[in-house]
Amino acid sequence: MTSDSSRPVAPFGTLLGIAPGNVPVYSSDYDSADDNELPNRHAYRSYVDGIFMGYKWQCVEFARRWLYLNKGYIFDDVAMAYDIFRLTSARLIADESRLPLKSFRNGSLRHPEVGSLLIWSEGGEFEITGHVAIVTKVLPDRLYLVEQNVGHQVWPEGQDYSRVLDARISKDGGYWLRCSYGDASILGWVIQTDDDLHAENIEPDDPALFDLQIRHVPNKGQASRAWLNIANPAEEAFVDMMGGHKLASRPEDDYKYMVITDTAERELKRATNELHALFMHATDYVLQNDELLSSFNIPPALWPKIHQSWDNRRNQMITGRFDFSLSAKGIKVYEYNCDSASCYMEAGIIQEKWAEHYGATEGEGSATDLVDELIEAWKNSAVKGVIHIMQDTDLEENYHALFMKRTMEKAGLVCKVIKGVSSLSWDEDGDVVDADGVKICWVWKTWAWETALDQIRAECDDDEQRLRDYQTDMPRNEAPRLVDVLLRKDVMVYEPLWTLIPSNKAILPVLWMLFPNHPYLLESSFELSDSLKNNGYVSKPIAGRCGFNISLYDGEEALMEETAGRFSHQDQIFQALWKLPDIEGYRSQVCTFSVAGHYAGSCLRVDPSLVITKDSDLMTLRVIE
Repeated sequence: MTSDSSRPVAPFGTLLGIAPGNVPVYSSDYDSADDNELPNRHAYRSYVDGIFMGYKWQCVEFARRWLYLNKGYIFDDVAMAYDIFRLTSARLIADESRLPLKSFRNGSLRHPEVGSLLIWSEGGEFEITGHVAIVTKVLPDRLYLVEQNVGHQVWPEGQDYSRVLDARISKDGGYWLRCSYGDASILGWVIQTDDDLHAENIEPDDPALFDLQIRHVPNKGQASRAWLNIANPAEEAFVDMMGGHKLASRPEDDYKYMVITDTAERELKRATNELHALFMHATDYVLQNDELLSSFNIPPALWPKIHQSWDNRRNQMITGRFDFSLSAKGIKVYEYNCDSASCYMEAGIIQEKWAEHYGATEGEGSATDLVDELIEAWKNSAVKGVIHIMQDTDLEENYHALFMKRTMEKAGLVCKVIKGVSSLSWDEDGDVVDADGVKICWVWKTWAWETALDQIRAECDDDEQRLRDYQTDMPRNEAPRLVDVLLRKDVMVYEPLWTLIPSNKAILPVLWMLFPNHPYLLESSFELSDSLKNNGYVSKPIAGRCGFNISLYDGEEALMEETAGRFSHQDQIFQALWKLPDIEGYRSQVCTFSVAGHYAGSCLRVDPSLVITKDSDLMTLRVIE
């Protein structure tokens, strides 16, 4: 965040001042962070008495730290600061009991109090995340607060607050605050109290609002007419792969789509943002524990490269995809595909064109912002010079690559697509270059990281010492291979190598251990527990893809369904059985996209079977009120 203060910006970690309650406030000017003092991501995690407070030095971290040091309790982890307004309890550290929290809208008859949490909604100065501050003094015409991540200037001598907000009491006694930033909006304040007079009524949404519903458009012969623009290379590639102008492979699905409510979409957004944060927590936890990391079946010789990838705080994901079950039973996540190129074009472009052509005008598209979010993510990436898009020769990967190329170019990047690796060569400096002699420094790939690992395993005959000694940074007589590009020290790859961890199904038991009974998670284990046996479970290969080699068992351990594939040699994890909802014969899975770590839209995969595979159709999804 920025500030209009004329005082100079203090470097990251500088003490800005001491808040009431004797709690330090620090600068969070990330651009000035010292890589020597903060060499890796783990160094950015803030702990007090072994309790995780948040990330240095963000607004949520300060609010939790202030509450812990002064009140002895903290609120639960949140993905975005505005989510605090929906919390109903906090955790008392001394005995792990729960204390009630009540939220009051800006203008409430119950005024803010010293120690209450002031919450901003997302937008404007607090775009995407919202904001939280601690109230330190309440007067009829103004309110004093302390915060982090808004301005990075040292406070004047003797000052014990960050900002002062104008306030006004209305004729009916309501307390109204005006934000210092005209483009930001204050939601209200959260107080630890059991008195709910004038409080917001935070109740669960009606479960029925989470059920998918199928819709039909009138058949006016739309399926017989072309509707994708084959003058656009990505759309032409999609038509080639599908064998025509269609979104679904089955003719009977040409005139069908599904809808979700905006209530369900809000919950999917919350789940996506929160789960991304939880998966990042779990990734860091795994990378601090070699015993856990060994469960991921990644060659130990590559562990240092994964650590290096994770430790580089600028080595960020561009995008990932969650797989969800959405129904009146609740929202449950199956896995996080941090290393997948699929579904983006279908969600961001094709389904919108389908809706326009077929006349599905109800509601709005489920991924209308996806392309813009991707463009913004690429604008904020560290790419300098040419970025090479590396793909296999598979027809599906053609349109994945061309879609992302179009997105990158809209972000102002220069892109080149490489199909396969036969055109690669070594230059006189030992660097890998493309057919035009351009050095490969930046890569976005449609290949999975597991493909690169399989190449290394094959090259070294799974011999651990040969793996350990294996060098991808040295030219050989043979032409460069995929691994010689993706694992070179001077090549930045999207998605980065560390995404092997959250994409691996072995992360699921780790998440369940760290966050047991979390409402979005399914019980998962490395061993088949009695509870899983008794209630039904799914067996998954830890590094499987495309729905391959999955087996579903009911509560009597009877096999319900299974898929074949090439991952039968992989170790398995076991996850609680949670069947996809059946919507008029379609088992329906909602996928959400996280871009730069936050929700950017959704799409729908459908199949007659219980397992979504690479051959499952994508059906247009619309959001209705």
